[in-house]
Amino acid sequence: MDLRILEIAARTENNKILDNYTHKSKNKNPVCGDEMEICLLVEDNVVKDIGYQCKSCVYCQASVSLVSRKIKNKKIDEIKNFIHTVENLFNNAKVNLDKNWDDLVELFDKKNLSRKDCLLLPLKTVLKALKL
Repeated sequence: MDLRILEIAARTENNKILDNYTHKSKNKNPVCGDEMEICLLVEDNVVKDIGYQCKSCVYCQASVSLVSRKIKNKKIDEIKNFIHTVENLFNNAKVNLDKNWDDLVELFDKKNLSRKDCLLLPLKTVLKALKL
């Protein structure tokens, strides 16, 4: 396992219960059993805060940790566009991403293809919460 995955997963500042959320979703990975709950506070079409709870592998934890930090203060359309583009990163496709998303590229990479479902669970849960 890549030590960088462990470093990313260890940052848990958004692993919290968010009481004043406007959007909420639960999701489960049917392949491995990872479970995720994400609550978002959205104001004026911008994610102002996020809280997540998960029972999952370290890959899923790393993904939700990084995603939760990156989507704060982002517009819903920007988040949606990124999430719909991310699957192409696993295929080594040329993807044009805004610089704000660069550090996510190291996770969503062909080298982690076997953990694709684990890494995508937080993104799918955010989409489900936003009903996109």
